[in-house]
Amino acid sequence: MTDHDRHRPWRGALVATALPLGTDLSVDHDRYAEHCAWLVENGCDGVVPNGSLGEYQVLTGTERARVVETAVAAVGGERVMPGVAAYGAAEARRWAEQAGEAGCRAVMLLPPNAYRADERSVLAHYAEVAGAGLPVVAYNNPVDTKVDLVPELLARLHGEGHIQAVKEFSGDVRRAYRIAELAPALDLLAGADDVLLELAVAGAKGWVAGCPNALPRACSDFYRAAMGGDLGTALPLYRQLHPLLRWDSRTEFVQAIKLSMDLAGRYGGPCRPPRMPLLPEQEAAVRAATEKALAAGPA
Repeated sequence: MTDHDRHRPWRGALVATALPLGTDLSVDHDRYAEHCAWLVENGCDGVVPNGSLGEYQVLTGTERARVVETAVAAVGGERVMPGVAAYGAAEARRWAEQAGEAGCRAVMLLPPNAYRADERSVLAHYAEVAGAGLPVVAYNNPVDTKVDLVPELLARLHGEGHIQAVKEFSGDVRRAYRIAELAPALDLLAGADDVLLELAVAGAKGWVAGCPNALPRACSDFYRAAMGGDLGTALPLYRQLHPLLRWDSRTEFVQAIKLSMDLAGRYGGPCRPPRMPLLPEQEAAVRAATEKALAAGPA
């Protein structure tokens, strides 16, 4: 991450962090701090707590706030971009304010997701949270929220000053070019693990990913090669990593990443979030994909 990019902390390889829980399902903050530090030590530029891999929906308010504070203490506020999603804009703004008080420099925000919001509701939602004063990175996840931040809507959100970047998770890499046409100053972040190379070619400025939880060094090496246009390095890594990366398009992705973390843990990963079991054929597929990814080099 360059000095220039530190003023835009969403640029770089950011990890949507998995959250370790104890046997009583309380947050293990010590292990989470270790995990955040380990990710940065192994080449990642920052962390994104309180996203779906962090299972923020089931945390108490106290737990959710402390997760952000723990990440900031571990790696520094300039490396932490928490998710501030909530059912209402007022609550999401409170989480953005909490992030600012903890020392974060940006936040990531889903559109309203308790209902299928129309354009007016989306604009009002982002305007309210932007009022907290931190740069907002929109998170377009139409698969889960049923609200699609199409390029035209993103351009309007950016034009009105509500967002500075977008984590694009639609899976449609063609949108990158439309976004660039309509809002050339809006930073595009690869939001799905398995489209980084395609979006890097299309001009992406960063990557928010889950697989680095298990394989930070291999994923960060792939990220830097892709962003630097070094296809001679990126393509072989992509072929080895892709069987695991493409789980991001499946509903079992969270559990798959946790299994992959277990399998890669013998290589040094300190974080072991509990997980629901996968079906036998799914577990076999994740094991095979992780083994292939580990062959890419240091985890």
